[in-house]
Amino acid sequence: MKAKVYVTLKKGVLDPQGRAVMGALKSMDFSEVSDVRIGKFMELEINAASVDDEKKRIKDMCEKLLANTVIENYTIEIE
Repeated sequence: MKAKVYVTLKKGVLDPQGRAVMGALKSMDFSEVSDVRIGKFMELEINAASVDDEKKRIKDMCEKLLANTVIENYTIEIE
């Protein structure tokens, strides 16, 4: 099975990388951009007995390694 994990900063957490990208876009005359937030995307191939087992294991991975849950949110998509 394949899973996609998206990790993004929580609202209110400063995103200096996003600010730098926004500044660069504005300097390149993309003035319609009002905000940029940078995140992470991971694609995992999982050998699990069921979709429920897969979701549980990936949630454990996110909680322990893939996301810093103090400042980041994550979402999981199963294919």
